[in-house]
Amino acid sequence: MNGYYIKRIGENRGKPRIWLEDQMITRANLNPGDRYEISIKGGAFMLRADPNGSRVISKKENKKTGKVTPVLDINSAELLSLFDGMESVRLVTRKNEIHFLPLATEIRKKERLQRLKMKVQSDTPLDVASLSHGGGLLSHSVKAGLEKEGISSRHTLLNEIRPELLDHSHAVHSWDDRTIAVGAPMQELAFDDAAMRKLERADIAEAGLPCSGASVAGRAKRGTSMPEEHPEVGHLVVAALVILARLNPAVVLLENVIPYASSASASILRNQLRDMGYVTHETVLKGQDFNALEHRDRWAMVAVTEGMHFDWSMLQKPERIDMKVSDILDDVPDDDPSWSEMTGLKAKQERDLAAGKNFKMQIVTKDDERIPTMTKGMAKNRSTDPKFQHPTNPELLRVPSPSEHAKAKQYPPTLIEGLSKTLAHEVLGQAVLNDPFEASARAIAKSIKAFAFENDIDDVVTLAKELCNEITDYAGLVTDQIRPPVAGVSYTGRITVNDLGVAIQDIGNGVGILHRHGAVTSCNLGEEVTIRYQTKKSEPYVGRSDKPAPAVTSELQSAAMIQAHSPAEQHGLFDQPSTSAQSPRMR
Repeated sequence: MNGYYIKRIGENRGKPRIWLEDQMITRANLNPGDRYEISIKGGAFMLRADPNGSRVISKKENKKTGKVTPVLDINSAELLSLFDGMESVRLVTRKNEIHFLPLATEIRKKERLQRLKMKVQSDTPLDVASLSHGGGLLSHSVKAGLEKEGISSRHTLLNEIRPELLDHSHAVHSWDDRTIAVGAPMQELAFDDAAMRKLERADIAEAGLPCSGASVAGRAKRGTSMPEEHPEVGHLVVAALVILARLNPAVVLLENVIPYASSASASILRNQLRDMGYVTHETVLKGQDFNALEHRDRWAMVAVTEGMHFDWSMLQKPERIDMKVSDILDDVPDDDPSWSEMTGLKAKQERDLAAGKNFKMQIVTKDDERIPTMTKGMAKNRSTDPKFQHPTNPELLRVPSPSEHAKAKQYPPTLIEGLSKTLAHEVLGQAVLNDPFEASARAIAKSIKAFAFENDIDDVVTLAKELCNEITDYAGLVTDQIRPPVAGVSYTGRITVNDLGVAIQDIGNGVGILHRHGAVTSCNLGEEVTIRYQTKKSEPYVGRSDKPAPAVTSELQSAAMIQAHSPAEQHGLFDQPSTSAQSPRMR
């Protein structure tokens, strides 16, 4: 590769057009008058120098300076149909070659959508990645929500800076032998090339990026003017985006404190996810709307790949249920040693009030219908954290237990079993409420199912007019669009349909070329061939590669492995061309 360009697809007289001039052509060692040919393979096409080519590089002369520059006007609707629906293409120049490919973003969009649809239709568990995993409570909510809509899932990547929390997650959540646990700072993983290469693709990614930089208390404590000034977590949006780019999920679910929505990090997320081919949807999930005793409100963002439909109106809120604190209380005896008068904290409250400070103790009775915010430091018995009042002696108080904390956040206490009180409260205090995010996962699942099972027949309408239903259904298994061949263009790809009088050649990017069966009668199903029509009515030239028809086709391998790579990766496009790949120069 000696040049890389993004070129917008224009329009001329109602037809698509790509106009090149000067360096975009000369970098490929092509000049006015040079001949070339065009070939198509892997959902892209290549212009290659050929002294016997049927096409010629044009020129443009500057009347003032006399300078002559090469120009190339590609305005074939059939050829550019490879890029239908795309606004721009990627140009890669090498010696004697110009490659026209879909943008990497377009390839990544198509890969993740095809992977998602294939998995859902085959009832294969979706791969879910979790960043800032913590104790896995958000992961629990997501998995439960998906399952309630009939979608199974598995953990593919769990990243948490504290390895002891991963140990706990392994004990209470379902991992398998393919789950990758990363007990390291997110930013270390993001820029570790060796580790990143080992990460598998994910279908859904969820993350609750650390909020201490954006929270009101966190900023007040450090005196920062913006969340990004936090030295430990203010920059993690960068690492998160790098990892998301590698995972290439079809759906992303993010949560944070409400002030995060107005931070620079959130703006970066919105804009970069947009450029990566996602549509973002944001809301505030309120605990009160989901019958939670703790009215914990969180900002949530769902980013779905373009082509999927999601709207927060899909979120189903439950009917109102009158809850009281007594509904979550443990069976604690009246004479249990956990009860205390807490005279020290009461005295501190009096001093604070006398000094004009509004730091009051938050005392909760069993008949209350709301609990103040339960924080990660509750085990420290701080003055402003909620305390439960004794049922008969109002002077006695106690700190809520970890199991009560879990139930207040709508989680089964089994999820924090085995943790110390301090660590259990810490995990729960930093967690989201279960029900709002389980409902969010259910809405995501509905979006996924609607996409996977939609009846999209528009792509085969043209073929349906000419062929019977059987062949259109068969063709739809391997390609999205069926096109007629264009004279003078070489098509390289495997024969994926060869029946009922027609043959379909998969040239990549979801495009199939329709040939008459009689014209390619010697081709075997699954064989990779190059087919070229000199004119529209002539019999085609059929060239065979050294690749025989495989025992297992690439389509079947994709269904089994559910992996995909871009054409550039497959063909080593960004490497230096081999001698055999270079065509002779013309003069």
